[in-house]
Amino acid sequence: MAIPIQINALLFDLDGTLTYQHPSSLDMLFTILDEHQVPLMATAHRDTLQFVYQYWANSEHAAQDMEMYGEFTNEFWVHYLKRKLWAAGLSELQAADLAPVLQPILEERYQPVKMVLEDVRPTLKELRTQGYTMGLVTNRSAPIHEELEEYGFIPYFDFYFTAGEINAWKPDPEIFEHAIYLAESLPEETTYIGDNYYTDVVGARAAGLHPILYDPRDTFPKADCQVITRISDLCSHM
Repeated sequence: MAIPIQINALLFDLDGTLTYQHPSSLDMLFTILDEHQVPLMATAHRDTLQFVYQYWANSEHAAQDMEMYGEFTNEFWVHYLKRKLWAAGLSELQAADLAPVLQPILEERYQPVKMVLEDVRPTLKELRTQGYTMGLVTNRSAPIHEELEEYGFIPYFDFYFTAGEINAWKPDPEIFEHAIYLAESLPEETTYIGDNYYTDVVGARAAGLHPILYDPRDTFPKADCQVITRISDLCSHM
């Protein structure tokens, strides 16, 4: 069984775990790079995805970029694209030349659809029937009630909140501690399931929770925690 026997509360991440974007922004970027015949190493996608996960985990680089270029300005996004190209193995000169060219193409063509994998709702339903206290904790800024209603997730969760609502962001232990309080649980009796090692595993572990990494693309092959490749792996008989 994937869930340790002492666990009685399950906390879930949202984006990238229960829902995903098709195509992902990174998949679109690599499609555009291929169209521009940019040669890449075999590990480029994984290396870049690891960078993206780490960058948005309250990293110093993100804070520095926002201070220098402004929060989510065009200049910020161009520089962020440079960083992704560096992570993909391009030189600083190549990235500097390509980023201003590729950014408007990426903005024009990236029109993702938010989707829920087929096994997510049946798994949430099954876990609910097993008696777990269940919560949803996301690093979003704005409330997500209407979106969760659209996905049909509301009946499965005892509570849900965003980082912006309590002004605490993963991997800050405070956001996990707030969730434990709402779950009326103890850290050692609570698990957190998420797809970002740097926010979900590091943050949950710092708060004393049992982390489970959802890693369907083997993005973190050296992860030092419990790993699942399907959400349904949380149910031993599914």
